[in-house]
Amino acid sequence: MVKTLSAKLTQRTHDLVFRTVHSRNLIYNACWEDPRIDRRLLGLDEQSRVVVLTSAGCNALDYLLDGPASIDAVDVNPRQNALLWLKIALIERGHHDDLFRFFGDGRHPEHRRVYGELRHRLPAQARRFWDHHVDWFDAASRRGSFYYRGTSGAVAWLLTRYLLQPRRKLKPHLHDLIQAATLEEQRAIYAAMEPRLWRRLDGWLLNQPLIMSMLGVPRPQLRLIKDEYPGGLVGYIRDKFKHVLTEVLIHDNYFWRVYLTGSYTRDCCPNYLRPEHFDTLQSNVHRIRVHTTTVSDFLRRRPAPYSHYVLLDHQDWLARHDPVALEQEWRLILASSVPGARVLMRSASHQVDYIPEAVRDALAFLPDLAHTVHREDRVGTYGSVNLAVVR
Repeated sequence: MVKTLSAKLTQRTHDLVFRTVHSRNLIYNACWEDPRIDRRLLGLDEQSRVVVLTSAGCNALDYLLDGPASIDAVDVNPRQNALLWLKIALIERGHHDDLFRFFGDGRHPEHRRVYGELRHRLPAQARRFWDHHVDWFDAASRRGSFYYRGTSGAVAWLLTRYLLQPRRKLKPHLHDLIQAATLEEQRAIYAAMEPRLWRRLDGWLLNQPLIMSMLGVPRPQLRLIKDEYPGGLVGYIRDKFKHVLTEVLIHDNYFWRVYLTGSYTRDCCPNYLRPEHFDTLQSNVHRIRVHTTTVSDFLRRRPAPYSHYVLLDHQDWLARHDPVALEQEWRLILASSVPGARVLMRSASHQVDYIPEAVRDALAFLPDLAHTVHREDRVGTYGSVNLAVVR
């Protein structure tokens, strides 16, 4: 009885923290999905009309390099859309160096001046946000980088401060790991650091409702991991962390570098920050439209023959929190899809079993292709990548 009451209290606490965090904060300051494998799965071209969850906007900009006809970035969190709007404004302004200083270095010595010059390009909602938060790019601030801001950035900052304490003797290993050129080097370095890394970074920290909520992980997704994965949440995180550091080359793995160091480098950064792509982005950036709403509301208000949907992992949450909304979303997707439309999803689970029966017959899954590219995922934190084609 006491254990049951304690479990219910923990669940309610997590839900309360999750709702509070998501209703008031920027969650993601960088996308945590690999667009390199996305573009292989999606097969975008000049006819493509894409619907994507905004997140931090990095991947919506990456997809522009394939020249799709349109990209509709949808997010219920207006702060995530404000972040994409700032990136768009910097691209439209036409100075690649300023774009890289803001979102490559994560800081700019003249951030206020540059923001003042592009503020008029932002919609009112985005202006209100950045008027109060542009100092996140101030190098003189305590955290010193935009990538240690927002809730996911705050977790990264806390963890790196913890891991890089001199007494833990991990800093040389992490430096060597980032510089490694081969998987053999990475495996040897990780083997040397693994005992120190996990000696204290264990279940207490990783199971705290505040920490997981700050990372954008809802309770239904935590339960999914705990129920399916040997060792539960801690085992899941340890195995995923080990995989990405020993089985995926790190020299171009900008996802992990940015949280370890607080910045990208010119050679290890998202495509939208590379100078060779800047002219293409400038030419195509008008094709992105940004919407602060849910996927279902967007499709109701703007029905069109869309060819691609990038849903990230939000259906993990819908399936366990609001199955009626999940079915409604799928019906709207099917009603708004051209024949052969591709739907890309990620999940904490190793297989997706929550697709409503009423719509499953309208989809053809491509598990072999999805599984093959998933092994090359530089992020490595999802249980599965799933690709469905509308019949």
